[in-house]
Amino acid sequence: MKRVVITGVGPVTPVGTGAEAFAEALRAGRSGIGPITHFDATATACKIAGEVKDDLSVYVDPREAKRLDRYVQLALAGAHLAVQDSGLSPEELQGERTGTLIGSGIGGVKTFEEQALVLAQRGAGRISPFFIPMMIANMATGHVAMQYGATGPSSTVVTACATGSGAIGDAARLIQLDLADIVIAGGSEAAVTAISIGGFSNMKAVSTRNDEPEKASRPFSATRDGFVLGEGAGIVILEELDHALARGARIYAEVVGYGTSADAYHVTMPAPEGRGAQVAMRMALKTAGVSPEQVGYINAHGTSTPANDLHETQGIKAVFGDHAYNLAVSSTKSMTGHLLGAAGAIEAIATAQALRDGILPPTINLDDPDPELDLDYIPHTARTQQVEYAMSNSFAFGGQNAVLLLKRYSA
Repeated sequence: MKRVVITGVGPVTPVGTGAEAFAEALRAGRSGIGPITHFDATATACKIAGEVKDDLSVYVDPREAKRLDRYVQLALAGAHLAVQDSGLSPEELQGERTGTLIGSGIGGVKTFEEQALVLAQRGAGRISPFFIPMMIANMATGHVAMQYGATGPSSTVVTACATGSGAIGDAARLIQLDLADIVIAGGSEAAVTAISIGGFSNMKAVSTRNDEPEKASRPFSATRDGFVLGEGAGIVILEELDHALARGARIYAEVVGYGTSADAYHVTMPAPEGRGAQVAMRMALKTAGVSPEQVGYINAHGTSTPANDLHETQGIKAVFGDHAYNLAVSSTKSMTGHLLGAAGAIEAIATAQALRDGILPPTINLDDPDPELDLDYIPHTARTQQVEYAMSNSFAFGGQNAVLLLKRYSA
């Protein structure tokens, strides 16, 4: 099996865009949550979200952007940043040895919402001819492949909040099986829209701490009241190790393990004691040939919902035994919010940067820990600690789970 390394990262997030801006924000414990500006949220119970503040026209031609849903624009921005960060030239990306695998949990929901209004107000004859190609969930992959002339393996993962991790895990397997040298992989989501916020609000999944948006995402806290929706993209350049070494690439981390599983239990509730999550975590360890005691840090799914935080903690204890209390655990969603299909990808980037820099990101807003949750969740401030192996967990509605295991790279 070929070895796979991360040689470029392109985070586009509510806390910052680009590798160093993102890393610096996480180290500083800066929240990206604020009042919703994308639409009038007067009628929804939740009025806060993690919106990307940066100007996407820097990365996507405004004339082209008119025919692209925002989730595709975010993916193109992330891909641009990741390619730039990797040092790869456009010529090196062209051809059948470069793959693309970018997922989205929902796809073009903004376009869907806009065109549904057109249907209701003006009739089917006025629906945009670009409606379908703007909306469908595989268009981030399609546009990124066209942008770089990447004609190798191509696919799209749609597993709700496990999408980003699943896309990177599946992409790594393509390289391990020698089907590609490079894969542009990750997740993108732009679901801060009225219909999405309304839906999540009405199912009482999101926080309504509207008066304190920066304190609303509170993973592992006794006073948590749901997640905060975010938008963004996390794109990485995965590369076969010898290919990366031959061109003198900078390496963030090695992708050594990947596990995926189904709860087969409930559409929104995680399985009791994180049973499905346990299967994915054990699979990630097994595929890497790594013992639980070798892992030093977990970037938790950590949504800030009572059920997820409890069952993830129980799952970690079941998999890691007594070592669970030696692990450093944190949820970067406390700062970024929950980016749904992009979440796992930006958290994989945060994990890779933590391995590279020896700085573990914090869980902010952990002022009053839930007494049932008793692991080391790195409260408030980043921690300087070098670990060799780190895990990134992602768990989704529908009971789908994806777990990545990364290793600090040293020549």
